[in-house]
Amino acid sequence: GLVFLGVLPWFSGEARIHWMPRVGLAAAPLLGFLFGLGWTPCLGPTLAAVQSLAVNEASAVRGAILSAGFSLGLGLPFLLAGLFWPRMLRAVRWVRRHQLWVQRIGGALLIAIGVLLLTGWWDTLVAYLQATPFTVSI
Repeated sequence: GLVFLGVLPWFSGEARIHWMPRVGLAAAPLLGFLFGLGWTPCLGPTLAAVQSLAVNEASAVRGAILSAGFSLGLGLPFLLAGLFWPRMLRAVRWVRRHQLWVQRIGGALLIAIGVLLLTGWWDTLVAYLQATPFTVSI
């Protein structure tokens, strides 16, 4: 959070490879593999939790609904981005123009969540949200 806020700028360095091979459509499977590899640390625990719930549910139908919900939640934003490409590009341009503020807000949120976790208020907040009547049972 402090790095995103710009308080510790020496930690915000990055290294990129700017060479792009010209392989066209043949690179799509490799790009998909690398994309999946990069997202595994983020998706792996969530997918494992969904699959554990699916295996332990009372019926195969409920497990399939949980898995389908996860898949829709993951894939639908990409499909919508593809369908509404021009509008998405405008949104990306807006984020790029305001990148510094988006980054600072993200840093502030990271610090706030860290403080909530350290003080134990995060668990209280999550328990409160879980107790709300907005839950859907299948």
